[in-house]
Amino acid sequence: MTEGAESKEELAEGMVTEALPSTLFKVKMGEGELIAYLSGKMRLHRIKVLVGDKVLLKLDPYGGKARIVKRL
Repeated sequence: MTEGAESKEELAEGMVTEALPSTLFKVKMGEGELIAYLSGKMRLHRIKVLVGDKVLLKLDPYGGKARIVKRL
């Protein structure tokens, strides 16, 4: 991936409010909620994410789902 593509994605912090099937999660950020999925590295190393966890997200520049990249 090039550096230009990396800068398009924003990092944000949120809290997991609900666990959905297929490693999808509802994450509350500020006043809104969005759907997020686990990144490949978190699946590879079997890092568990539970309801109530604070997580670091990479937001999609096109307004789709966010990717959970770190558990805080």
